[in-house]
Amino acid sequence: MIFRARQFTFTFPRPALVMGIVNVTPDSFSDGGQFLDPAAAVAHALEQVSQGAEIIDVGGESTRPGAAPVSETDELRRVLPVIEALARQVTVPLSIDTMKPAVARAALQAGGSLVNDVGANREDDAMWRVVAEARAGYVCMHMQGAPQTMQTNPVYTDVVREVGDFLVERLRRLNDSGVSADQVVLDVGIGFGKTVEHNLQLLAGLRSFTRLGRPLLLGVSRKSFLEKLLGAGVAERLPGALAAAGWAVQAGVQIIRTHDVAATVQAVRMTEAILAHRE
Repeated sequence: MIFRARQFTFTFPRPALVMGIVNVTPDSFSDGGQFLDPAAAVAHALEQVSQGAEIIDVGGESTRPGAAPVSETDELRRVLPVIEALARQVTVPLSIDTMKPAVARAALQAGGSLVNDVGANREDDAMWRVVAEARAGYVCMHMQGAPQTMQTNPVYTDVVREVGDFLVERLRRLNDSGVSADQVVLDVGIGFGKTVEHNLQLLAGLRSFTRLGRPLLLGVSRKSFLEKLLGAGVAERLPGALAAAGWAVQAGVQIIRTHDVAATVQAVRMTEAILAHRE
C-alpha cells in the first residue's frame, strides 16, 4: 500500500508514522496560545521532528467542540509564516489542518504536502479540486455535524458501520474529483460528533477499517473523552492516549497524530517490537 503526498511517498507496511501537532491558535483546547507566535510554533515543530515526528500538522483554527470559526484572512496570517519557515528547514511532509480550500491552496503553495480536512463531510468539491491539482496528500476524516454543534447529542445506529460507509463513499467522491486513492489517508474522527461510547466502539473496531485498503490515521491526543472516561484533566491524559496509540498500531493504524511526540514514538516503537515477536 502506497501513500503519496506531492514529493513524498510512503510504502506500507513500514513503522507507523507519528504526526506532530502544531496549533497556531489562541483557543485550542490543550495548548491554545502557546505557539501563536510564528517563531514559537517553528521552534516547537523543529523539536517534534528531533523527537521523531515524520509529519508536522499545522493548524490555525481550533476545531474543539463549540469553537468559533476564524476568518480566512486570520487563518492564513497564522499558518503561512510557519509553513514557509518550516519548508526551508525540515525534510518531513508538512500538513495543513484546515477546512478552507483557499487556506489549503496557499499552504500547499508555501511548501505544504498534505491537507488534514476535518470537514470531509462537505458537499461541494472545492477542497478536493485543490488537492487534486497539487497532487497533495489528503486526510479524509469523519465528523457528524460541525465543530460548533458536533457534540450536541450525536446519534448513530451502528457507529462503526456508518463511519465505514461514509469513508467508502468519500473515497468514491474523491476519485470523481481527481484525487487518486494513493493520495488518501482515512481518519474515523475520534471525538468529532461522537459520545464516549461511540469513541470506544470505533477504537475497538479499528481493524475493520483496514479493509478499505488505505492508511489509517488516529487522533486521540488529549481529547476530552479521556477525561470523561478516566477523570483525567488535559495535562493528565497522556497515559490514556498512549494506551490508545498502542492499541491502534496493533489494530493496523499507520499514522498516530499527537501533541506528545517523544512519548508517542516510544509507545509506538515498543508496540511494534512486541508485535514483531508475536507467534
